[in-house]
Amino acid sequence: MVVGYKISSQINDMDLSVIHGYLSQSYWAKNIPINTMETAINNSLCFGVFTHGGNQVAFARMITDNATFAYLSDVFVLEEHRGKGLSKWLMQEIIAHPKLQGIRRMALATSDAHGLYQQFGFTALSSPASFMELHQPDVYSSSS
Repeated sequence: MVVGYKISSQINDMDLSVIHGYLSQSYWAKNIPINTMETAINNSLCFGVFTHGGNQVAFARMITDNATFAYLSDVFVLEEHRGKGLSKWLMQEIIAHPKLQGIRRMALATSDAHGLYQQFGFTALSSPASFMELHQPDVYSSSS
């Protein structure tokens, strides 16, 4: 727990304008259309960190079947709220969430937060040759 903040996994609590505002400028979801982001949120297990005043300051979502697999995506903490332990607290809440217990594999991709995720048991792929992807990095810019 971090004093002055609360975490919610209720979809209705998520602030689409804050989430889209950040993610549409991020390196991993640049130019994502707001309707695409809304669909993604509505079909995922989402987590938000909020001030006690109700302002959303952090976000993460698990794309999951709630049984065998989960993919952690779109994790961010707004810059002015970094350095307070919010990302660690958010990860603790995600890993402990009842819907994510018994999941055989959780995955994520990161270019800059390996140290955070390693604290929660994430490691490099044990057999990267087994994984494949269909990556379309310009899909959002062509759908404008």
